[in-house]
Amino acid sequence: MNTPSSWISRRRFIRNSSLAASAAVLAQRLWGADAPATPPVKKLGVALLGLGGYATGQLQPALAETKFCELRGVVTGSPDKGTAWSKKFNFPAKNIYSYDSMAQLADNPAIDVVYVVTPNALHAEHTIKAAKAGKHVICEKPMACSVADCDKMLAACKSAQRSLSIGYRLHFDPYHQKMVSLAADPNFGPFTKMSGENGFTMFTDQWRMHHPLSGGGPLMDMGIYVVHAACMATNANPIAITAKEIPKTRPEFFKDVEEALDWTMEFPGGATAVCQTSYSKNYGHFHAESAKGWLDFPIAFNYNGLRLNTSTGPVTFPPMRQQAAHLDAIARSILDKKDSPTPGELGRRDMVIIEGIYQAAASGQRVELKYA
Repeated sequence: MNTPSSWISRRRFIRNSSLAASAAVLAQRLWGADAPATPPVKKLGVALLGLGGYATGQLQPALAETKFCELRGVVTGSPDKGTAWSKKFNFPAKNIYSYDSMAQLADNPAIDVVYVVTPNALHAEHTIKAAKAGKHVICEKPMACSVADCDKMLAACKSAQRSLSIGYRLHFDPYHQKMVSLAADPNFGPFTKMSGENGFTMFTDQWRMHHPLSGGGPLMDMGIYVVHAACMATNANPIAITAKEIPKTRPEFFKDVEEALDWTMEFPGGATAVCQTSYSKNYGHFHAESAKGWLDFPIAFNYNGLRLNTSTGPVTFPPMRQQAAHLDAIARSILDKKDSPTPGELGRRDMVIIEGIYQAAASGQRVELKYA
């Protein structure tokens, strides 16, 4: 089994932020008509598995913008919803699958990739089914609810010789790419002191509030962004964790999961990240300091509208859709038979950290992390 480490290089990260243009070819005349100047771009067929808010509001519009992907099917527990998607997005009714009929995906060459967008506890089951059907898989974060399930997912995709990628959209956001490049700049980085918070006020009794489906509270939903940002900013994996659960202000509502958590990650060389996540506060901030400079995200993790200030001045980029860049980078890696820019091993790494945070919060003890 491949074990994650700090091999996720900035060079690879930045390289995957843009896609190479198709090579130009000479125009040819055929029976008096000009041939196309460029060959048609091959697109991978994508089936969205789970048609909730993220698939509907973010992934489907992103697929409409992608260069190397195309929405060609769905996997859903609602036949009516599947039919509506088929008609709206013009794919045949035979490309509608249920969770129980996923094995039949093996007989459909139009679908190359299954994007798993179901509740956390179902990621492993659905990823394994898609891999066994011979499809590449993109799985939303968190990868699973346990490291053990991550290992099963990796093994299934390896056995099927299919790619497994995780939906880390911020790898392709220019503001986060700027953070990575500043950390690597000897005139600015490396970062040694970080802090971050991410959360929102939860009012609805949904699947995220039920541990058997979510695997935990805000840490498994919003906190993972802070974990991942700190690892990106240091290009390293934390070596130890201290953590505590914040006392619940609404214990009658948060019966099955934590309401909020504080934790500190220790990195090689002495860098630290002080973090918080909550279902009772609205925030999304990240800050990093080095001996030579600092950066601050007043808005760090949103789908759009991110803001970045640095000790050398504010940074701005044109608007873009993170999910479209993410989908195209993964599709290009599959087409080129190269490693995924956000591989399953990266998702497993984050699950090791999350398990460590929960263990440290439960025990009150410092927990050293082991990735093997």
